[in-house]
Amino acid sequence: MFYKINEVKALPDYCLLVSFVTGEKKKYNVKPLFNKWEQFKALMMITGLFEQVKVDTGGYGVSWNDNIDLSCNELYFNGIAV
Repeated sequence: MFYKINEVKALPDYCLLVSFVTGEKKKYNVKPLFNKWEQFKALMMITGLFEQVKVDTGGYGVSWNDNIDLSCNELYFNGIAV
């Protein structure tokens, strides 16, 4: 089952506010990924890149560019309900 995304907003301190089609909202902290996946470091090194996050076509994830993305299920299961 996929938890499709309706909207995503970049928050301060490298967090995302993710709205799902179910009406649920979750806050997801991207910072731990900087040490886990090399490509995520670009989000803190390139000014303004983090704020360019967008929902992928179909709502199955979010992305910043061709190399940096997160799946809808990652955001749903590891995000904190708000």
